[in-house]
Amino acid sequence: GLTQVGQWFGFPEFSINYWFALILVPLVMAGFGLILERTMLKRLYHLDHLYGLLLTFGLALIIEGMFRHWFGISGESYPAPELLQGAIPLESIGIILPKYRLWVVVASLVVCFSTWYVIERTKLGAYLRAGTENPKLLQAFGINVPLMITLTYAYGVALAAFAGVLAAPVFQVNPVMGSNLIIVVFAVVVIGGMGSIMGAIVTGLFLGLIEGLTKVFYPEASSVVIFVIMAIVLLLRPAGLFGKEK
Repeated sequence: GLTQVGQWFGFPEFSINYWFALILVPLVMAGFGLILERTMLKRLYHLDHLYGLLLTFGLALIIEGMFRHWFGISGESYPAPELLQGAIPLESIGIILPKYRLWVVVASLVVCFSTWYVIERTKLGAYLRAGTENPKLLQAFGINVPLMITLTYAYGVALAAFAGVLAAPVFQVNPVMGSNLIIVVFAVVVIGGMGSIMGAIVTGLFLGLIEGLTKVFYPEASSVVIFVIMAIVLLLRPAGLFGKEK
């Protein structure tokens, strides 16, 4: 929902250059996320995490409804930049790889592993992980935990907006493009393990390959294969593949 706002106003209304949009849209949506966290989400931190999920999901539905009312659902096309148009023939394996698809894969991997490195291998990441486990103790050492949480949430929204810009040339920009992926993303997180960034990265790549192969060999099952895998994983390992058992 947050990403769709940046996409719709950024692309067809103002014709922002693709490379500039990769920077501008995440910044704008990070600011929106920052305001959301400060005005709404922080009031729910003393409650179960489910309330925060319900709030953001509800806001996404509201934003989607407004944009469907204003613009309809026909969507707007957004061409890939000239540098990334065309394809690379891979004659050795008999396929043609679109340049833009290759760019999306490379950019996504760079962003994902950079985020993982910051959180798992740096002092800032250690503060963040400590803040989620014992914020009062971390504050006793002089760390501004509320500010850190706010900036982290803003960064998460910026990542969603960045993904939206990457997806724009592949899918039409429309108000429902984000909601179509919410359930799939939820399945990826559950299978990988709640709280595991590496689990989400590895599971996302794995499930993408599985879904792609299913579309080729058995298209009828491509829309449910992810959820079948999720059910099997939850039966065998409720915490997810990379999650920690309590």
